[in-house]
Amino acid sequence: MTPDYDAVAALVAGARRILFITGAGISADSGLPTYRGIGGLYHERLTAEGLTIEEAMSGSMMEEHPEISWKYLAEIERNCRGAGPNAAHRLIAELEREKAGHGEAVWVLTQNVDGLHRAAGSAKLIEIHGTVHHLRCTECPHERDVADFAGLTLPPPCPLCGGVLRPDVVLFGEMLPQRALDLLQALLGQGVDLVLSVGTTSVFPYIAGPIWWARQAGVPSVEINPGDTEVSHLVSHRLQVGAAEAMTEIWRRLHPDAGAA
Repeated sequence: MTPDYDAVAALVAGARRILFITGAGISADSGLPTYRGIGGLYHERLTAEGLTIEEAMSGSMMEEHPEISWKYLAEIERNCRGAGPNAAHRLIAELEREKAGHGEAVWVLTQNVDGLHRAAGSAKLIEIHGTVHHLRCTECPHERDVADFAGLTLPPPCPLCGGVLRPDVVLFGEMLPQRALDLLQALLGQGVDLVLSVGTTSVFPYIAGPIWWARQAGVPSVEINPGDTEVSHLVSHRLQVGAAEAMTEIWRRLHPDAGAA
């Protein structure tokens, strides 16, 4: 089936409040692996310690054996290092700036911890799983931003109290950050005119939730994903292609005389 870019572009053009929900698939065109995207590195195999990757990168493991969690966090970060925003990230950020100029708004709810939406310039951003580019101490209030993990002693000690620093991400078995959940709830409470799910299988309830909300509220929704997902049967429009291709085609229809940004 030929993707109906014209219909989706018309929805984007007419919407005053847009929510993008993004997952690992949006970063695939930046060279990042999709889940197990936590690697592709550990798909269906155990770590050297005989652990599943979920066990190795759990909150409890970070507390009891931070050297194990850090070993695999660093390996994953190293495999993703150097990646930059692709056309999908850039065009979502540009759409936010463009809509803001007309008193409208674009938000991004992302599961990704790679920081690429922020690097592209998205400002109305809910990083529901955190970001690897921010470290915080497990013992005191110290925190800092890092470009990458190169040169870090593992596990890195806190320069203030000597405790262990950790990436400010949601590890397996940990609760989602309440502030991010509150932001999402407030956003849906105020209402949006269009929801787009991009590059996510939507297996988590808080990621599929806005699509369910849109369906119940009679708000149009779009899925951009080459494959079938948990919300494919719920959306009003499907573009079964990659994120960068879809966003580029939508942008071209919104700006027929300007080309892609």
